[in-house]
Amino acid sequence: MKTIVACIANFSDGKNQKVIDQIVSAIQAVSRVEVLQFSMDKDHHRTVITFAGEKDTIGEAAVKATEKAAELINLTEHYGVHPRIGATDVIPFVPIQNATIDDCVEIAHEVGKQIYQRLSIPVYFYEAAAKRPNRQRLENIRRGQFEELEVRVKTDSNYLPDFGRNYLHPTAGATVVGARTFLIAYNIVLNSSDILIAKQIATSIRSSSGGLPCVKAIGVNLKTKAKVQVSMNLTNFKVTSMQQVFDQVLNKATTLKVTIAYSEIIGLVPRKALPSNPASSLKLKDFAQNLIFENYLGEIL
Repeated sequence: MKTIVACIANFSDGKNQKVIDQIVSAIQAVSRVEVLQFSMDKDHHRTVITFAGEKDTIGEAAVKATEKAAELINLTEHYGVHPRIGATDVIPFVPIQNATIDDCVEIAHEVGKQIYQRLSIPVYFYEAAAKRPNRQRLENIRRGQFEELEVRVKTDSNYLPDFGRNYLHPTAGATVVGARTFLIAYNIVLNSSDILIAKQIATSIRSSSGGLPCVKAIGVNLKTKAKVQVSMNLTNFKVTSMQQVFDQVLNKATTLKVTIAYSEIIGLVPRKALPSNPASSLKLKDFAQNLIFENYLGEIL
């Protein structure tokens, strides 16, 4: 049986379709790799591309995507509500079939090496691929974003990359590469334009503030929609489910006299993570079967 690994790469452009199309083409040009889905967001100014392939080819696809993003994305001209430090911001590898986390760590380390050697983009490792304990959490690396990291890397040895020297790429910044289990990017949009409400709810539910375990959350402003959003990463849906998160946000919002407009999934989601009727129980916007990861397995196995 094939050894299949997925990559859910995040790029700092959510507005320019031609840019994303070229990055997708760079990935598809690598043999035995399939692009499964991508999600663009104008407010976040960010695109998540999910692709999968065999263990010995998936890494090269990630490097080629990073190369194309560095050609097309200038981080000094980029602004969005989502934190970022690179044109290719995050590259996580996830084991799917006949693959382990250790396999993904090996891939991540080789990809990081190739990105720096071939593109001169410094690389940090996170999650299971982290080489320093304080870099396991992505937010620890990305705190302050590109602008602050560009200064810190020159003056503080704690911010030196795992591959690279004491400076960032002038336009592509740095890239974070890692290995992890399946993460769900899940957002809940509120019928409010008050960013303080979104931030208050995010603080109350995230694990780092004593909220729900395995939940990361921030409050962001969606200017194009005149609404605010609780933007979340669910790092283990078996510990804290999407339904638990939705219910907790709903309860807190009700207390603050705010209603939920809708929720959305960014990227793909495992079938087991969904409740029986997700469109109604989670108020999922535009929910369709093409959001379920397993529905794509036939294309890559």
